Parts: sequence; C-alpha cells; structure tokens
Amino acid sequence: MPIPAIGSAASDFTLETTGGSVTLSSFRGQQHVLLAFFPLAFTGVCTAEMCAFGDDFDAFASRDVVVIPISVDAVPSLKEFQAKHAMRVDLASDFTREVSRAYGTLLEERFFSTRAYFLIDKAGVVRWSFVEATPGTRRENAEILAEIAKLGA
Repeated sequence: MPIPAIGSAASDFTLETTGGSVTLSSFRGQQHVLLAFFPLAFTGVCTAEMCAFGDDFDAFASRDVVVIPISVDAVPSLKEFQAKHAMRVDLASDFTREVSRAYGTLLEERFFSTRAYFLIDKAGVVRWSFVEATPGTRRENAEILAEIAKLGA
C-alpha cells in the first residue's frame, strides 16, 4: 500500500505492546500520536533512536504527543530490548506486518519495516510523515519536535 497522504485519515489499528495493547483511535480527541516505524530491535540505529525517544519523553509528553514505536519483532523480544536499555516508551509489535503494510513501510523482500514517521493529530489526521531512504538513517528528535510545534494546541 502507498504511504498515507498528508491530510488523510490515519489507518486505525490495535497492536500488542510491551505495556499491553494499544489502539490508535483511542487517542482521538485526547493526544497527538507519533508513529515511529523501526526495522529491528537490538540494532545500533534502532537502539539509539528508541533511547532518544526515552531521553526526550517529557518533551513529547509536554506537547501532548504519545510516541508509538513499531517494529515487526515479537513482544517478548521487544520486552527484552526495552528492559536491556531501560526505555521509557512502550514498543509495539507488528508481528503480522499488517500495520507496516497499511502505512506503506514494509520492505517485502526483507520482511521488516523501513524507518518511517507519521505524526497524527488529535483528529486522527496525518499531518507530517517522513520515510527514510535507508533503514540505517533516522530523524533527530529536534526535527520531529519542530514538526509537532506546527500542530499548535
């Protein structure tokens, strides 16, 4: 499937996370959501990125944004990854690859998602997205927070 267009409704989903299940539509009217697809747990760039989300947890929370990192790893692997690095964010498992396909991020030939970001406002509308050219690169939180600032209250 193609990457969701800016201004389109975000595809709803429910995934199991390291802290229970999460449903995207449950945040409507409550919080903005940053979906952060990442290739695989325990890899260098992914570890740095997930730890950075934890380091800036309060910066996202103070802007009324919940960060949902999503990978194709199984929940037990994600729990180990989270515990090993004392991560403050819950990690979501897209083990069936359905959400990665719905957001156009699945690298079918490699069977994992490329690194991609989707900022969804409180109305459930995609307001910003960025898909990395290669899974080994990532956006810095400062850039993501600047995009969040454009949402307003």
